[in-house]
Amino acid sequence: MLFRTGPALLLFLALPVQAQEAAPYSRDTPMEKLAADPAAVAVLNKDLPGLLTAPEYAIFKTMSLKQLQQASGGDLSMVDLNKTEADLQALPGH
Repeated sequence: MLFRTGPALLLFLALPVQAQEAAPYSRDTPMEKLAADPAAVAVLNKDLPGLLTAPEYAIFKTMSLKQLQQASGGDLSMVDLNKTEADLQALPGH
């Protein structure tokens, strides 16, 4: 009996992990996590062109969009941040 329920139990236990991995992107998501997802890269390239190819990327890749906006001295506006976050959250599976 346990053998038959074993696979179902494993699937059930795996669900929370999968749901956690599909958490929506937000302004608090680190840049390097966004840069690892081709769909998120497309959003960033559309909404914030040049961000991922900036020479300083290695310096700010661990920062979130929110942290980057705060450190930008106004170069990254709240309007841009809000649009980018909305577009990232609209991605399928995120």
